[in-house]
Amino acid sequence: MRVIRVETSAATILLTEAPSPKVRDRQTGEIAKDAVSGEVLMTVGVVYIDEGESSLIQVTVPESGVTDGLAVGSPVALPGLMARPWESVFNGQSRHGIAYRALAVAPGVFATAGQEA
Repeated sequence: MRVIRVETSAATILLTEAPSPKVRDRQTGEIAKDAVSGEVLMTVGVVYIDEGESSLIQVTVPESGVTDGLAVGSPVALPGLMARPWESVFNGQSRHGIAYRALAVAPGVFATAGQEA
């Protein structure tokens, strides 16, 4: 499926969940790794606020892209943020959604009137 670049320059992004290892298999506890590099993948929870609307999303980032100094409730930057639509069938039920992935998660700044984040 197509990968869609997400424009974040005018958005406010706040950290809602600290980075934690992404679990590939909940039954075995296996941690997810990047298919190409083999690097451990992490997830972070954020609220993405743009044009008066907000969404809570989970974003996958490589472990090396997690920057020190992140605090829940603070603004963050997500360079290289991409969205990938997905769908699957599990136990006969069709499921679908959007998976988000970024190159990194780093401390950001609050946008002020007339200034982009």
